[in-house]
Amino acid sequence: MSQRFVICSQQPPGDGGLAPLGSRRDIIAKLGTMNTAPAQAGESVLYGPGIRLEMGPDEDPVKQMLMTIVEEEIAWLVVYRLAKAMDWRIVDVETGDPVEFDEEDSADG
Repeated sequence: MSQRFVICSQQPPGDGGLAPLGSRRDIIAKLGTMNTAPAQAGESVLYGPGIRLEMGPDEDPVKQMLMTIVEEEIAWLVVYRLAKAMDWRIVDVETGDPVEFDEEDSADG
């Protein structure tokens, strides 16, 4: 069974709810430099090494995404690097606990 996580901003929620992660265009452009992109332009699902990211259809700015780990052997180093580069908070859907990374998680990079 695949593991699922919610991705949200590190910034605290405001009066309008969750702080945005960014515009769809900016998120897709930045993730594209990290080998993570939609299969076709305009799609709300992005694929990267070992992961699948889902944005809400037509949500702009994007306030949260659903991440599914599809290949655990390669996914976690990718997730660590994306989370650091994009300033994401990652929360386990089942437990509600945030994912905490050790600095050792970056030992390969």
